[in-house]
Amino acid sequence: MSHRITGTQHISKNCLVCGVDNDYGLKTRFYETEDNELIAVFKPLSEHQSYPNVAHGGISAAILDEVIGRAIMMTNDSNTFGVTVELKVRYKKPVPLGVELKAIGRITDERSRTFAGTGELYLPNGEVAVEAEGKYMKRRLDQITDSDFSDSEWFLMDDELPEQISI
Repeated sequence: MSHRITGTQHISKNCLVCGVDNDYGLKTRFYETEDNELIAVFKPLSEHQSYPNVAHGGISAAILDEVIGRAIMMTNDSNTFGVTVELKVRYKKPVPLGVELKAIGRITDERSRTFAGTGELYLPNGEVAVEAEGKYMKRRLDQITDSDFSDSEWFLMDDELPEQISI
């Protein structure tokens, strides 16, 4: 399944999911598709282990929470976040360490102050390992943090934007 990429999203320095300066983070990149889905690309490390060679379930929950919660930026703006109200996660297969993985999130219902979404974490062979659905409250960046964060820690990477991502 191939997804045409239309844009990318901001990341930060210290976030567990996307932080480029977080030694134990996933260093995830987020890509917007023409179908209004958001794709997260990341590689879990040995520091994210649960059972031998398997990522901890909390890491899978975190990536799905983030990709669903960030999907709201595609219909609003890059300063509108989803703050988690509820997240339901279904684990179907073990998630390996040390390989590039992808997760997809989308909005399924949007209201003035809240939204709901779903997402899946995919194994390299295209099988779904974990599914999630969640409810979120919309929050602007300035409601969550101060302007110092926006000015010094919230940025777009200079990476070349891929034309498409296959799952």
